[in-house]
Amino acid sequence: MLESSGRKEALWILAFISFAESSFFPIPPDVMLIPMVISAPNKAFKMAGVATLASVIGGYFGYVIGVWGFDLIARPLLEFYGYTEKFASFKAYYAEYGAWIVFFAGLTPFPYKVITIASGAAGLNIWVFTVASLLARGLRFYAVAGLLKYCGERMKNFIEKHFNLLSILFFILLLGSFLLIKYL
Repeated sequence: MLESSGRKEALWILAFISFAESSFFPIPPDVMLIPMVISAPNKAFKMAGVATLASVIGGYFGYVIGVWGFDLIARPLLEFYGYTEKFASFKAYYAEYGAWIVFFAGLTPFPYKVITIASGAAGLNIWVFTVASLLARGLRFYAVAGLLKYCGERMKNFIEKHFNLLSILFFILLLGSFLLIKYL
């Protein structure tokens, strides 16, 4: 991954993953952003900007799914993640806390697509959604990029030395988060 992250088209791949993860794709952009920043730390903030903008634009796609495709697309996704019953109470919270929900979810590893779709389905004001998404996703990706830019060489050595173990741990955490979401 570290070798391919330095290629010219890697920025486009990062943009696609960031876009897709905000609306339908299960893999977070961090899996691409981290090795890219480690391999080219001088471009860290450009990469964070691409991830942020693509994530917010992808968030609009998720929002549209929530608005216009709730019954066709969003409801099955919510059922898959086990959120059908919780959605009614979740929607009520949106009226009062929507900006904070989007902001805090955008900072965490919680699947952002669930929040973007729910924002559209709940009718969260698009400007509130945009500002909260820009702040949260920007803070997340710029923090990751900044940490890696300034501590990257030590992290690169660690990742290269323990890549197989870290890959296994990542997939265990990914699978665990899906199971946690599904059964919460």
